[in-house]
Amino acid sequence: MTTATASQLIDQRVADLGDWRGEALAQARALIHAAVPDVTEEWKWRGVPVWYDTNGKIICTGESYKDKIKLTFQKGASLDDPRGLFNASLDGNARRAIDLFEGDQLDGDAFKALVLAAVAANGAKKR
Repeated sequence: MTTATASQLIDQRVADLGDWRGEALAQARALIHAAVPDVTEEWKWRGVPVWYDTNGKIICTGESYKDKIKLTFQKGASLDDPRGLFNASLDGNARRAIDLFEGDQLDGDAFKALVLAAVAANGAKKR
């Protein structure tokens, strides 16, 4: 029996969603890879894609729900968000999230800036 890699499991999740949620998750994933080409993908907590920087610290997670995709940044409360992408988990001391609903458009440049800010907040060094 061959065990699927995290990347294969994320590919499968995108395919299984088969609707706008899969497209949104795939777009976020592509933007993360564009911003941090050496990002590590893992599959955690019974099916949540998680992206890590070169120090092994979480950049963000990509959860799928019936009505949304939630992109949660571990240290989001400490990140500058000049375009106001964070719209969920705003009360916490650490995390911030972006909830994407059907019809929402993710600002790619602003999202990549948040990803890079998360990497910097983690203290990751570029290779």
